Amino acid sequence: MIIPWQEIEAQTLDNLIESFVLREGTDYGEHERSLEQKVADVKRQLQRGEAVLVWSELHETVNIMPRGQFHD
Repeated sequence: MIIPWQEIEAQTLDNLIESFVLREGTDYGEHERSLEQKVADVKRQLQRGEAVLVWSELHETVNIMPRGQFHD
């Protein structure tokens, strides 16, 4: 289920994004970027609709994924 990012408290959203970008295996390309830059990038992707917040009832977790990879 997609969670509208606009309905998440700002600090909570920042914490979710930070947790997402700190996961091992998250690749941001050839050049290293700061945590703040990574968080800002993901936040922009959410705002543009390129990425979505997804709640997994099975795992009881929230994840961020590209919109094209989310299947209802």
